[in-house]
Amino acid sequence: MVAITTGVFAQENWVSLFNGQNLDGWERHSGEAKFFVADGCIVGESVETKANTFLCPTGEYADFELELDYLVDEGLNSGVQFRSELFAVPRKIHVEGRTPTVPADRLHGYQCEIDMAASRMWTAGIYDEVRRNWLYPGKLGGNTTNFTQQGRSISKPGEWNRLRIQCVGTSIKTWLNGELRTDMNDAMTLRGRIGLQVHGVSKERVGRHVKFRNIRLREIAVAPNTLTPDEQRAGWMLLWDGQDQKGWRSATSEKFPAAGWRIQDKALTVTANNGEESAGGGDIVTRARYSDFELLLEFQLSAGANSGIKIFAQPDLSPIDRVTGKPTKTGSAIGLEFQILDDAHHPDAKLGRNGNRTLGSVYDLLPAPADKIVMPMGQWNRARIVSQGQRVQFWLNGQQTAGFDRSTESFKQLVAASKYTNIVGFGEWSDGHILLQEHGTPVAFRNIKLRKLP
Repeated sequence: MVAITTGVFAQENWVSLFNGQNLDGWERHSGEAKFFVADGCIVGESVETKANTFLCPTGEYADFELELDYLVDEGLNSGVQFRSELFAVPRKIHVEGRTPTVPADRLHGYQCEIDMAASRMWTAGIYDEVRRNWLYPGKLGGNTTNFTQQGRSISKPGEWNRLRIQCVGTSIKTWLNGELRTDMNDAMTLRGRIGLQVHGVSKERVGRHVKFRNIRLREIAVAPNTLTPDEQRAGWMLLWDGQDQKGWRSATSEKFPAAGWRIQDKALTVTANNGEESAGGGDIVTRARYSDFELLLEFQLSAGANSGIKIFAQPDLSPIDRVTGKPTKTGSAIGLEFQILDDAHHPDAKLGRNGNRTLGSVYDLLPAPADKIVMPMGQWNRARIVSQGQRVQFWLNGQQTAGFDRSTESFKQLVAASKYTNIVGFGEWSDGHILLQEHGTPVAFRNIKLRKLP
C-alpha cells in the first residue's frame, strides 16, 4: 500500500480485480440478474425483477482508487457500489430520521451511478443505495443542471467509458472519462464492499447488458493522525496529532495527567489500573469547548475494557458514584457518554436498563442495538458522533446506534430514570469539552478529528 499525506498518488501498486477469464474471487448478492464472462469482460444481464443485483469481489476496502471501463445498453441503469455493506439477516438501520429494514444479503451504501437517462445523465454522481438516495448532485453538493450538462458533454453512449473512484478518509471523488464529476465529503461509512450493479427492470427491458473490463484497484494507506488536503478544505481539524499532549488536559487541572495515559505506536492509550474509574490519572478533555460538530475517532478495546467518549463534558461539576449517583471525590467528569465496553467480559454490560451501558450506547440513557457491528478484539472500531442543535447521533462502525433530541420531554424522562437524575439540566448544556475516559483498563484512541457544523 502507498502511504500518503497529500493528494498526490504514486502510479504503482495496482491490483486487477478481474482475471479476464472467469468470476473467481467474485460473488453475486441481492438479486437474480445474470453475470458471466464474455470476450474478456464481465457481463451483467437484466432480468424481470424489482431487485437490484450486485457482483462483488471478496473483501472490504477503506481508502483506495478504483478504475474500470463500462459499456451499457441503452435504457439500462447500472452503477458501482463502494464502501457498502451486507447483513446476513434482515435488520433495521437508522438514517436521518428513517429506519428502513435492509433485507438479508442486500448490498447498500455508496453507489457511483452509471446513468443512461437522457433527461439527466448523472453518471459518476453518488447515490446512497437504500439509505439517503442522491448525495451528489444533491444534499452534499453539485448543481443538478450543470451536472447534467457536463454529463451529456463527456459521456459516450454506446461506447466504452472510463470510471474512476477515489476514497481517502472522508473525501470521495469520481471521474468520468478523465473529468472530475463528484467532489464531496461524507463520514457515514469509511470502509466496505465493492459491487457491480445490474438494475432491476420491467419485462420490456429484459436481456439488456452492461459490460465491465480493466477493473483495477490500489489501496491507499493514510498515515494515522493526519488530514488530507481535501479533509482540511472540508473543515476537519485534528484534535490529537499522535505525538504529544497538545490540545488536551486533565479534567481536573490545566495539566495533562502524569499517570494513567501513554503515547505509544501513534495511539493515545489508557494504562491498566485494576479497572478503577479515574484512579490512575483521570479523564482527559480538549482544551477547547464545542457545541455543533461532527466527531470521528478510532478506538481499540482490550479484554474486559471499559472507557467512554463524552461530549458536552462539564469538568466543573462534581463526579458522581456510578452505582448510587451521589457526588464523589474521585470519578469521571460529567457529560453525555458514548459507552466503550467489552460487552462480553465486563459486568457493566448487564447493569443499567435494557442494555444501556453496552458498547455504543448513550451511557445509562439509551441502549445500542444488540446486533450492532463490533470489530474483533485487537482491531480498530470507528466511533462517529454528530451534534447539531439539540439533535445528537451516535454511530459505531458505520451504523447508527442512538439518536435523540436533548430538548424533548422524553430525553428528560431518560435522565430522570438514570444515575444523573440529581444533576440539574443534565445533557442540555449549550457547549462543553470532548472527553476521553480513564477507567483503569487499556483502551487505545487515534485519528481523533472534528469539524464544526453550522
